[in-house]
Amino acid sequence: MAEWSNAAVLKTVVPQGTGGSNPSSSAYLHRIVNSDFFKNVYEVVKLIPFGKVTSYGAIAKYLGTSKSARVVGWAMNNSHHDKTIPAHRVVNRNGLLTGKHHFHGKKTMEELLEKEGILVKKNRIENFEEVFWDPVKELEL
Repeated sequence: MAEWSNAAVLKTVVPQGTGGSNPSSSAYLHRIVNSDFFKNVYEVVKLIPFGKVTSYGAIAKYLGTSKSARVVGWAMNNSHHDKTIPAHRVVNRNGLLTGKHHFHGKKTMEELLEKEGILVKKNRIENFEEVFWDPVKELEL
């Protein structure tokens, strides 16, 4: 897995002058979606076992960019075209289903997690500590 510095991620995916926002120009979106960072995020997400979840921050930390959780979120928001990426297994650091509105239905993310035996109540994973999968520990380099 490639080591990425925060500066490298920001140079690659956040153009200067955007203040960290997610610009919508088609050239920018094409560049960010096809970046090695996004591809690395997707490879990590594909390794999350059935019945487990991880966080945006845990993926960022594993990729060597612990302050890039938001960029991991952008990658997840763009992943729904690829059914091999289990995007429903990535939540925020508190177990909240913050990406749920990027799925086709209001309850799709919750339903997918519940099919895997993960308990969800009020958009939060009930047994978060038990089902949390830490790529830093599980995928030691």
